[in-house]
Amino acid sequence: MQPKDIVYVNGSFLPRAEARVSVEDRGFVFGDGVYEVLRAINGRLFATRFHNQRLEKSLDGIRIALQAKDSPARFVDIGKQLLKENKLLEGEATVYMQVTRGAATRVHTFPPPDTAPTVYISVARFTPSADFAENGASVITHPDLRWGRCDLKTLNLLPNVLASQTAKERGAFEAMLIRDGVVTEGAKTNFFGVVDGSLRTHPCDTHILPGITRSVLRDLAREVRIELDETPIMASEIPKLSELFLTGTTTDVMPVVRLDDKPVGKGKRGELTRKLQRVLAESLASGAD
Repeated sequence: MQPKDIVYVNGSFLPRAEARVSVEDRGFVFGDGVYEVLRAINGRLFATRFHNQRLEKSLDGIRIALQAKDSPARFVDIGKQLLKENKLLEGEATVYMQVTRGAATRVHTFPPPDTAPTVYISVARFTPSADFAENGASVITHPDLRWGRCDLKTLNLLPNVLASQTAKERGAFEAMLIRDGVVTEGAKTNFFGVVDGSLRTHPCDTHILPGITRSVLRDLAREVRIELDETPIMASEIPKLSELFLTGTTTDVMPVVRLDDKPVGKGKRGELTRKLQRVLAESLASGAD
């Protein structure tokens, strides 16, 4: 028996094939919306508090006001219901949440205040990449051409898409973005590197998205007495990297062993990366939020 494929759109649970959004939805014509992706393990959502806080920040940042009945916490409950409806309570899955400013006649200014936001939530089966986790991934550098509020998780992802496509065409997993000689983050991940024995990553400001796995890993590193220096890695320091890894909801801690077709460090997963992979895996397996 084929599993169901049920999604949630504006108050209704229905088959994905029957889901409809207006062609005048501002998410479609302007990319005027925000989104979140959560990890589910055996039906339990991971780090929902961080995701809810970030979704609230993104909504506030682009001035979308939810209706009284809606909230990030309610969206989490809907995601749990979708996991149940789609028989995804065993194994791993992802929950996708998207909110746009709603459907209205196309003008650049905001629509009337009574325009209801469009809410879309779906789930999908997910399988972590065991090969990349053990053997590492290849990455390229790419100019960071995104807008000035990268700390908001909006639907405006064209620069990320183009960077990701360039990486794919060059046989790489990810693109490391560089702005004004500074490594910011990846097209879809955050980056950490070891320079002269110090674990470093870009601080949380408007130039990066505060990744959920990044936030969790920062706290876990502190618990296992690994000092994290939130000082950006300069492009000029790339040759000095002894370890490099990326983090994300669907990438966990993924070692990077080649950058622009050159080996990073010894060209294999480093000891610090291994340790952080282990503590993150333990946190995911614990079921703690």
